[in-house]
Amino acid sequence: MSNVLNLLVYSIGTILGLIVVGAIVALFIRDITQKQHTILRNYPIIGRLRYFFEIQGKYFRQYLFSGDRTELPFNRATRAWVYKNAKNKGGIIGFGSTYDLREPGAIIFVNATFPILEEDQLPTPSLLIGEDYCQFPFEAHSIINISGMSYGAISAPAVRALSLGAAKAGCWLNTGEGGLAPYHKEGDCDIIMQIGTAKYGIRDEHGNFSPARAKEIAQFVKAFEIKLSQGAKPGKGGVLLGPKVHSEIAAIRGIPAFQDSISPNRHRDIGSIDELLDKVAYIRDLTGRPVGVKTAIGGWRFINELCDTIHRRGLEYAPDFLTIDGGEGGSGAAPQTLVDHAGLPIAEALPRVVDALIESDLKKRIRVIAAGKLVTSAHGAWALCAGADFVNTARGFMFSLGCIQAMRCHLNTCPTGVTTHNPRLQHGLVVEEKYLRVANYAMNVNKEIGMIAHSCGLRHAREFRREHVRIVETAGKSIALNMLYPYPEVRKEFNEAMRKD
Repeated sequence: MSNVLNLLVYSIGTILGLIVVGAIVALFIRDITQKQHTILRNYPIIGRLRYFFEIQGKYFRQYLFSGDRTELPFNRATRAWVYKNAKNKGGIIGFGSTYDLREPGAIIFVNATFPILEEDQLPTPSLLIGEDYCQFPFEAHSIINISGMSYGAISAPAVRALSLGAAKAGCWLNTGEGGLAPYHKEGDCDIIMQIGTAKYGIRDEHGNFSPARAKEIAQFVKAFEIKLSQGAKPGKGGVLLGPKVHSEIAAIRGIPAFQDSISPNRHRDIGSIDELLDKVAYIRDLTGRPVGVKTAIGGWRFINELCDTIHRRGLEYAPDFLTIDGGEGGSGAAPQTLVDHAGLPIAEALPRVVDALIESDLKKRIRVIAAGKLVTSAHGAWALCAGADFVNTARGFMFSLGCIQAMRCHLNTCPTGVTTHNPRLQHGLVVEEKYLRVANYAMNVNKEIGMIAHSCGLRHAREFRREHVRIVETAGKSIALNMLYPYPEVRKEFNEAMRKD
């Protein structure tokens, strides 16, 4: 009898064991063949544990951790907001906010007592870039756009998904300083070609700017952007470590494969404001496309001298847009000292630059693009209040692709396939799925910026002004942005100069 019972128990145990093993195998196969979740596709077992703890974390976090607003560079709440909007799951929450309205720097929008009714709301108008000053002005429709991420810093599937997503959402895609790759053109989206200090993708065999190459590229792009510096590393050129410089990237850049790609810390042919404006005018005349400048801001000398020189030489020398990158901006690889300590944050740099343009009566001539950790609709609306015309973000769109902030961008070991050229890790990033998340993120950010505008009593987001937002200075006390940065008057000499023109 005992033998029969033991055999029965053994049989049941074996059957249960086979069922468990079968379930695990089935789950494993399901995970590696599904296309929605990169982590599960690349790490089916570890990924399951990650998602389990992510789901359960909200219940245990209050006991084990300090909160969802403390992690850097982007906290858990911000990342979760991007993920939800990229998946088109909306930004609805319950019970209350974890955003501390007493924290210095907190953004508070001035809601109207009588907000705009739905029937009175208007779509956000597009803006022309380069109107009256180049052969092919660029009509930009989206407030939020994809900042410069070069092919090399990010993977081919990531570039493809960004291109296709940008086309669907109607936003632009900046190439970054690595040159124009075939993957940038895959979605037939609006492309801005960035000209970095090494002039990758737009240089001749000697490493100098190539007019012939510029005219060829102009057939595929809407504008050119001369990169002076970026917020993550002012005074340091681009860095792409050797393991990421495979043969295709090397060919696009015109450099040896598998050697560190180190760009000069500035353009060798641009050493003054006059030389910068000469280059802007030259490339615009050569290509017929708008030409802008990207830079981090360290003080007011640059922008003041730029405005003065434009008025001395004429509006035809002005850049068609300025991309202002805050010191909190990110990078695929940068020295920590510069990341931590160089460049003004966008909260200070942007209003000051806009003030200089207003004082010199150049604000209508030069479009302003803000960048620097502006990944949410609230930050985008703040930038418009401060005077920006558009917002660029790189890391926001990386999150939409599935980035989990592993902070291994420079090591070629990104677990989500976004910043690696390892084919096994890239396998998890399914372009046909991820491009939809890119588009969802862009469209939902634009939609929510409009929602904030309507809450403030505005018909559309381009009616934002500084009086529509307040900044917390100390606990229990905020100040209107137009009081913190009062709108300046146009200086008399510029008024007279403009009337003569």
